[in-house]
Amino acid sequence: MSQIMPSARQRKTRTLLFWAVPAVLLLLPLTTNPYTQFIANGMLVSVLVTLGFTLTIGNLGQLAFANTAFFGIGAYSSAILAAKLGVPWLLTIPLAGAFGALGGFLASAAALRGIRTYYLAIITLAFGELMRWAYLHAKPLTGGTDGMPMPRETLLGISLTDDTLKFYIFLAVTVLLVKATLNLMRSHFGRAVMAVRENEIATASLAIPTARVILVTFMWSGFVVGCAGALFARHVGHVFPESFGMLHLIASFAMVLVGGLGSVLGAVLGAVLLTALPEYLRAFPGMEELFFGLIVAGVLVAMPMGLASLLRRVSPIFVERFYREAP
Repeated sequence: MSQIMPSARQRKTRTLLFWAVPAVLLLLPLTTNPYTQFIANGMLVSVLVTLGFTLTIGNLGQLAFANTAFFGIGAYSSAILAAKLGVPWLLTIPLAGAFGALGGFLASAAALRGIRTYYLAIITLAFGELMRWAYLHAKPLTGGTDGMPMPRETLLGISLTDDTLKFYIFLAVTVLLVKATLNLMRSHFGRAVMAVRENEIATASLAIPTARVILVTFMWSGFVVGCAGALFARHVGHVFPESFGMLHLIASFAMVLVGGLGSVLGAVLGAVLLTALPEYLRAFPGMEELFFGLIVAGVLVAMPMGLASLLRRVSPIFVERFYREAP
């Protein structure tokens, strides 16, 4: 569908808004209690997980479900590096991202062989289950069913168990990765990703290396979600294999759909909404799952293109070139 692209002034406003939001969020720890702060930290982790997921399934258009594998790889990499090798946790974040990128390379192998649609979905699901099997059975390394605890550390004399300190670190990492992803998708490479999504054969006929585009997109997705895994490990303090199963995958997929396929802004909105929603539904014991499902279904029926489509109608400031307005 045709769309109204933002003017230069609107683009400047959008940039200002992008930096204003995290600037305002810096004040959040001053106005919240410890429980709300813990939920806010979880939202930031979910934003990165959803962002990495929407890169492959929304922007690249591949039915790939290796997201949970990348998340687990990042979390266990961070925990193992910190607990067994004594690497400071902050340094484990980019290292966990690198291991996640390696997972993205392995997951993209099937796509590079020409496997697509439902076949790719099954293979990437199997990859995620294979990694969970490894977490369970590599007990000397991962702790098996007992999981892997994160060691206690301090930063500038403050314990890393402090949720306020974690919030500021999580916020910085999230903003940097969201900005990097936006820049990537606005580049020539981002246009190549969209071209592969729309018509891979036609894209290849223009001498665009589609295999390289697929590979790099999977690896960047793995890097982003791997970094999220490192944040998650510190967020919960103890990594268990059960955290990276089908339930997490379904929740992440719901965040992508509710936010809007292929939309970075949608990834943020979907993650924030569906992370906060279960906490509000605790007021209805025994009915949480029912109300959660009804709300998600209602949002998708009312806005099939997700929350991002609603904001696009409000102002051209929220227009994203790499967002698919219609299937």
